[in-house]
Amino acid sequence: MPPRLRPTRIEYVVDGIKLRSQLTAAALSAIGDEAEQRRRALEILKAALFRGRMIAKERLENGAGGIETARLLSGVTDEVVTALYDFTTVHVFRARNPTEGERLAVMAVGGYGRGTLAPFSDLDLLFLRPYKQTAHAESVIEFMLYALWDLGFKVGHASRTVEECVKLSKEDFTIRTSILEARRLTGDEQLASELKKRFRDEVIKGTGAEFVTAKLKERDERQARAGASRYLVEPNIKEGKGGLRDLNTLFWIAQYLHPLDSPDQALSLDMFDRREVRAFIRAFDFLWAVRSHLHFVTGRPEERLSFDLQPEIARRMGYFDRPRKDGDNTPAVERFMRRYFLIAREVGVLTRQFCAKLEADQAKKKPQGLSRFLGARRGSRKPLDVKGFAEDGGRLTVDGPETFERDPVNLIRLFVVADRRNMDLHPDAFTLVTRSLPLITSKLRRDPEAAKAFLDVLARGKRTLATLTLMNETGVLGRFIPEFGHIVAQMQFNMYHSYTVDEHTLRAVGLIADIARGDLSVDHPLSVQTYPLIEDREALFLAMLLHDTGKGGVGGQEKAGARAARQACERLGLERERIELVAWLVEHHLVMSDFAQKRDVADPHTVTAFARIVENPERLRLLLVLTVADIRAVGPGVWNGWKGQLLRELFGSTEAIFRGGRGGDPAATFARHLHAEAGQARAALVAADPAAADWAAVMEDAYFTGFEAADHLAHAALARRAHEAGGAAAKAQIRSDRNAAEITVIAPDRRGLFADLASVIAGFGANVVGARAFTIQGAEALDVFYVQDVAGQAYGCEAPRTLERLVEALEAAGRGETHTGEPKRPRDLGRAAAFTIIPTVTVDNDASEDASVIEVSGRDRPGLLGALAHTLTDAGLSILSAHIDNYGERAVDAFYVCGEDGQKLTDPRRVAGLKAVLTEVLDQESGEAQAGRPRLSRARASVAR
Repeated sequence: MPPRLRPTRIEYVVDGIKLRSQLTAAALSAIGDEAEQRRRALEILKAALFRGRMIAKERLENGAGGIETARLLSGVTDEVVTALYDFTTVHVFRARNPTEGERLAVMAVGGYGRGTLAPFSDLDLLFLRPYKQTAHAESVIEFMLYALWDLGFKVGHASRTVEECVKLSKEDFTIRTSILEARRLTGDEQLASELKKRFRDEVIKGTGAEFVTAKLKERDERQARAGASRYLVEPNIKEGKGGLRDLNTLFWIAQYLHPLDSPDQALSLDMFDRREVRAFIRAFDFLWAVRSHLHFVTGRPEERLSFDLQPEIARRMGYFDRPRKDGDNTPAVERFMRRYFLIAREVGVLTRQFCAKLEADQAKKKPQGLSRFLGARRGSRKPLDVKGFAEDGGRLTVDGPETFERDPVNLIRLFVVADRRNMDLHPDAFTLVTRSLPLITSKLRRDPEAAKAFLDVLARGKRTLATLTLMNETGVLGRFIPEFGHIVAQMQFNMYHSYTVDEHTLRAVGLIADIARGDLSVDHPLSVQTYPLIEDREALFLAMLLHDTGKGGVGGQEKAGARAARQACERLGLERERIELVAWLVEHHLVMSDFAQKRDVADPHTVTAFARIVENPERLRLLLVLTVADIRAVGPGVWNGWKGQLLRELFGSTEAIFRGGRGGDPAATFARHLHAEAGQARAALVAADPAAADWAAVMEDAYFTGFEAADHLAHAALARRAHEAGGAAAKAQIRSDRNAAEITVIAPDRRGLFADLASVIAGFGANVVGARAFTIQGAEALDVFYVQDVAGQAYGCEAPRTLERLVEALEAAGRGETHTGEPKRPRDLGRAAAFTIIPTVTVDNDASEDASVIEVSGRDRPGLLGALAHTLTDAGLSILSAHIDNYGERAVDAFYVCGEDGQKLTDPRRVAGLKAVLTEVLDQESGEAQAGRPRLSRARASVAR
């Protein structure tokens, strides 16, 4: 057996002979008192178990491997279980002359049967009997189980005869798998041997293909439940794709097809070469170390490597934040997680290689057995029209390593053929590719044929995401485009991104391909309509592929990414103009989302500033599609209809400027355009509802351009109701187009009204995803809020009465009545506690012509919006507009404000004082002082007063 898999010597941790002597002494000293005997025995066993676990923990923290730790914990448990059995059968229920029916064997099954155990894993035991249950066996089993439970074990157990084991394992693959790894701990050796022999002869024999089919199907279903991607940033170390269960599945299959006395012997089979054995051991050792640390840190069987645990596990695994000689200042937690994802990818490679070995081995013996399921059909190999390539069982393969050695461009052509023919790679070809990566040198990277083949896959592929993922899994993508290789398996330690950087990037590229095919016309109609107008689509795909390559680079992500893009595009042989276009897109890939979500797109100054950056309609179209794909690929739930609406508004306004030509002042041109639109809308309202003439006369242009004609009519009617009621009025409707409930409030204007209304909404557990507010000649205010529930659905869509109560509370707040909100609860940061969030406050007097823009960033929390709004109001500032967004645990809010005199905030002392107060608000660890909104609730509020 490989040296690293040799069992740890347990006698130095738990002395079995001494342990049994102590138990015997305890039994003899309390003869006649069974309760006292049991109590003393449990104390002795508990002490031995505690000592063993603490030694394993100490060794692990001092650098012991994961396999060594799992073996040690299993060995300690073996000693405790077998000593308990001896105590039970000798001192409690001794059968001096045991009959045939009183024979009993205790066997470890499942993971425990493999001889590896995590600190808080379940203990899977099989009590094996020759015949039906006897009173003696029942008493022994019951005593042992209660004792193990009292020792703190969670025991999974079964009591069966050999016949029952054979029968049930034929019917149930879970039972079959657990018995496959059965290991005798103590008791009747003949019974254990009989089970092993009958299991091999009556269950395993001739059922290899059936077992493989079941286990691979089970693996697929498990991965779908745990998360289909192995690059989820909070992975399940046991059940997730690329985790321990995937490796165990391979061992189960190997053991089943080649029955062995020990699981470790599987690594000695001819089907594994030295490289694969080293990879198996390396992956097992790392994953077991991480799992053991997880259990020890949490004190429970925790299998999910969540954000709040990652920094501590990284530290325990030897990753520290300190200057490194190689100049890599990546945070320790991100370096640790990159190691994890590289291991997870290696597990995927091992799976493919293992399947290739199985196919080859099975084809020699039974061509229509296992090979039928795995896809290999003897005699089905046929050459293709590309020299050196062939189809084997419906998958793409190559003649041999000489195919790549003769012409390294074939390493790229392989994926072009796979994409065009809609074929997966044969495991043999996959293995050959991974072993031929050294052929991808600077010469190949600059080869025009290789560049053309790569761009064919990237920009014109039929299965773009699937093919690029395959290139990434083999290592070809990162090797051919080194700038992409820099972000492979890299993660960003925040709650905003759900995937590693490379996985996010490939998903974004795949989304552009979906948009190009028109598949997302319902979700992204503007992008689908815009895409055919884009002239340089290769530039778009290249920019998306390279947009995050600057993460961690010198000068910031955008500048470093632009440099990386230029390098990559120059090697690919692009013309200078196209290189600069790709670099510009990479450098500005966040600009459109920033303007849409953090600035007031109804402000001509904002739109013209964005237009000056973009410069022409082609860049605008490219940036729209790039931005949509980038946001949506961040993770589930990040994209919503509100963000889509913001982008559409910004796109339309900017496009209007470009249609107006380059002559004159763009801001003035856009302002005239808005004024003309407002005049038409005002006239249409009066024509449809003559009673609304007064309302139309007092409302500003921004109101008419910000809402639809139906909204104008509804608001005018609501204003009349408010006047009749002598105070405030509110109404609500579900807006499916914005995935939110729209709540409109008309009330007497007063200082802090918007903040009070936002506080009421938060008190009902609703999330503000958008809001607009207008003053009516300084006497009344029109506030429109868009709210969702905590699940991201329109608030009240499934509970209309809840929405009605919120409307009633907002009317009361509009009349000036105090709203107490929900009972105050202590704040629980949970996973967010793992992140250090440094509050920042900036004041920008150049972003708007009429207002100062105050941008704040800090930890998102309940009550933050209300607290910030009240703080600005208390400082004597009027909020002209506010834009709210969040990036996981971090909130980023921008407020357009002016002083009581209607001027910008320019006094340095006043600016400094306001910054200090806002920073204090951001630093607060709870929202108890101010009511507000729940965390993770922000999308954007646009307030124009």
